[in-house]
Amino acid sequence: MSKRGGFPGMGGFGGVNINQIMKEAKKVQADMEKSQEELSAKEFEATAGGGVISVKVSGTRQLKEINIKKEAVDPDDIEMLQDLIITCVNEALRKVDSEQAAQLGKYNIPGLM
Repeated sequence: MSKRGGFPGMGGFGGVNINQIMKEAKKVQADMEKSQEELSAKEFEATAGGGVISVKVSGTRQLKEINIKKEAVDPDDIEMLQDLIITCVNEALRKVDSEQAAQLGKYNIPGLM
């Protein structure tokens, strides 16, 4: 053991350069913020019922647009229309989640995703 305590040859915090770690953390943070901005700028589209319903959502998971073709509207079967809309919106949101996982998964930070 050295006079300072600890083990010889292991400067400071066990040979770990805190400045280098902080520099890397700032770079990862900046890269993550850029990825989030890119994701927020994207739009995701999904369709249901063979294309009679389509929706667009933003990368921030906000519903931007719903298009319903006339043939999807049957006054005697409103439940079908409701189900198609729900299916379509959920699919678009799954696309956002998938893209977010792909973007942020590359950072491999435990507990992030």
